[in-house]
Amino acid sequence: MKNKHSTESARFDEHELLHELKHFLPAQAPLKDFVHHNTLHAFQDTKFYDAIRRASKLFGYKTSLSLEEYRALFEQEKINPDILERAIIQKKGKKDLEEWKSKALYGKYDQTTSPRIGLLRANWKKRYYIDLDLLVHPLLFRILCSYLDQGIAIWSFPDTRKGFLASLREIEQNTFSSFFKTPRAKKLLLDGTCTMEDLLKIVVGDSSLYNLYIFDQQFAHQGWSGIVSAIEDLPQTLLDRKNISLKELIIFELLLEIDALDEKFGENWISLSNRSADFVTDFFGEVPATELSDLLNIWQDAFEWTYYDQVLAGMQVAETEIPHHHAKQSSFQAVFCIDDRECSIRRYVEHLDEHCRTYGTAGFFGVEFFYKPVHANSSTKQCPAPVTPQYLIKEVVENSKAVQNSDIHFEKHTHSLVMGWLISHTLGFWSGLKLFLNVFRPSENAAAVSSFKHMHPTSKLTIENQSLDDREDGLQIGFTVEEMALRVGNLLNSIGLVKDFAPIVYVVGHGASSVNNTHYAGYDCGACSGRPGSINARVISFMANHAGVREMLRKQGIDIPSTTQFVGALHDTTRDEIEFYDTDILIEENQPKHKNNHTLFVKALDFNAKERSRRFESIDTKLSPEEVHERIRRRAVSLFEPRPELNHATNALCIVGRRDLSESLFLDRRSFMNSFDFRVDPEGKFLVNILNAVAPVCGGINLEYYFSRVDNQKLGAGSKLPHNVMGLFGVANGIDGDLRPGLPSQMIEVHDPIRLLVIVEHFTDIVLSAIQKSAQTYEWFFNEWIHLVVVHPITKELSYFKDGEFEPYIPIKQKLKKIENVEPLVESNQDNFPVYLIK
Repeated sequence: MKNKHSTESARFDEHELLHELKHFLPAQAPLKDFVHHNTLHAFQDTKFYDAIRRASKLFGYKTSLSLEEYRALFEQEKINPDILERAIIQKKGKKDLEEWKSKALYGKYDQTTSPRIGLLRANWKKRYYIDLDLLVHPLLFRILCSYLDQGIAIWSFPDTRKGFLASLREIEQNTFSSFFKTPRAKKLLLDGTCTMEDLLKIVVGDSSLYNLYIFDQQFAHQGWSGIVSAIEDLPQTLLDRKNISLKELIIFELLLEIDALDEKFGENWISLSNRSADFVTDFFGEVPATELSDLLNIWQDAFEWTYYDQVLAGMQVAETEIPHHHAKQSSFQAVFCIDDRECSIRRYVEHLDEHCRTYGTAGFFGVEFFYKPVHANSSTKQCPAPVTPQYLIKEVVENSKAVQNSDIHFEKHTHSLVMGWLISHTLGFWSGLKLFLNVFRPSENAAAVSSFKHMHPTSKLTIENQSLDDREDGLQIGFTVEEMALRVGNLLNSIGLVKDFAPIVYVVGHGASSVNNTHYAGYDCGACSGRPGSINARVISFMANHAGVREMLRKQGIDIPSTTQFVGALHDTTRDEIEFYDTDILIEENQPKHKNNHTLFVKALDFNAKERSRRFESIDTKLSPEEVHERIRRRAVSLFEPRPELNHATNALCIVGRRDLSESLFLDRRSFMNSFDFRVDPEGKFLVNILNAVAPVCGGINLEYYFSRVDNQKLGAGSKLPHNVMGLFGVANGIDGDLRPGLPSQMIEVHDPIRLLVIVEHFTDIVLSAIQKSAQTYEWFFNEWIHLVVVHPITKELSYFKDGEFEPYIPIKQKLKKIENVEPLVESNQDNFPVYLIK
């Protein structure tokens, strides 16, 4: 990366600065659109280990475990000694093996970091003995929170359409109080002509330091700066849109700094550069590797490949030790989201009915649209965040009043003096009693977020377009028959389900429920932009059942029998419950089959809840599956439970291939699973789209967990216990803190920070061609932010992608332990399990 902040150049380019700053700030959207992403996305154009070394030096991030943590994992046998030696040989050569092994195990190093960020602004304390952050941040954060507020505040800012600074000027002009304590800053604001450069000249002086100063200033509160940047780029991410820009934030903060300095020193103080300021001369300069960074890289490789090696060995030995026998006619088929939380439920469903077949695909099921519930004033996106849909699906309910939920505690008239007092002294006492009772017997209440409430189960959806002129908000309402056929065909081809259809094909979306969870959107389906996938499941099922769609698919070689019916469903991953939709369409012969299948799903969910419970201290895992499941349900609605579920914690793999590849492996809920059949897609046409989604979505989930785990204070959100919700769009510690990006500690405590390993079943030349189709996708693999291994579909030989080429991979581990029953295993301990073969 070129240095753009050197003191050698006095030119100040405001546009260039803002572009660079936005590139490095956190890109986290407001809570309602919380979608996982690579926390260090700004460094993704370089190799992973080079990137994390630079990020650590520039911004002070902790980007790996410590030497002590790696050594503890080695002592606990969670790092294989043979794989550690192999990692050393690969990086340092065989002749230096013993020397570097001794350094890895016993070497002493200074592990403190001295980041470059903040050095220039630190001179306010060193030279002027004033803490500008302490004087400016509390007021700045409160004003920002009030301006961006999404419904907590009773009074709102004046006309926010004109912009942040325009609103501030209007308040300043029309009120007796002021944001400022001295006249100069107020005059500069009201004047309206001062630029960022003008203010920097007052505060900093030397134009060659302007860029560095703004980086220091904005990264002193990277959460607030990041949210402003995100809202500026995507104003629609706020339901109550606000016009604000990062430039306006910087200008106002500079004004507050001038005001604080004027109050302390009068207007006679001199700019920062004239007081012998200490600063880094080349902020983006080279960050050379050190012996410590090399050791940390070796340990990380050994940690990752200790697990990967077991998985890859299992895929090779399972084929011979546990052969697969599947009936041609399946009892039923079920298509789940690729989500790692569906890994275990698929295993239990298959265990309870060995003749069924399960599949995995991105949980929006290939249908992209905005969804507008019956009582909503706005629509929500039901597809991956980068996609911009052109379609709208509306919910229609015959008796809308019957499905409208209301609670007097959330009515606006509680804000008035008389009604507020009256409700507080009547219903307020009842609310207090209910809260007390909830301690002992948690139950669902009006404040709960339930995935099943996202759509009424008996509502109708405007899926089929009646006329191309039928539009709303610039969107086409519903899909034409041709558009439906295209999407159903793409879905079926991508997962390899093109023949031998079962009588019932379930399409199961997923969502989550909780009461005490500010990051609820991160628990829902990432492929649906952090919303439940129930609508998508119903939409694709309707399309697949459509006679016109089936006729078109028949011409393409996909012949769905008239007796095959698709049924949408939603799996609540917190409560481990399932709801099926539109079952009234089932023909007479399929009705008893669905009844039996429903019973099977319920039983599978009991076992799934028990497996999940082993991570929770408050639940006795040795109880029966039914008893554990009941405790799981109560846990999901408890106000006092900061861990309603652990979401993607422990994710480590993404398998793209036939189910046979992983069916005999116990993967401990650590794998995303995307169904794919190389025989259906020999040229890799559908594989391109799969990997284009897997890299940013699964890779983004994995890396946000990785970085939130290794540095929960700067790259994560810390403990959620002291969090306050700020304006319904972010969380902060207390009332004056910075917004917290990343994930809270309650989501990552059990997570092992290892990069995602993507395993694809196909030929290496096809996979290479597929990832090269998109520069962004190729970057993920080439720069090793995620790993890629290809399994030869015939010989099962393994090939690892490195530096643009595939090289053979031979697992060190050749034998895996076999188990017959998972239940005793999940009762044994809370740690991650090794990979087992399931008989």
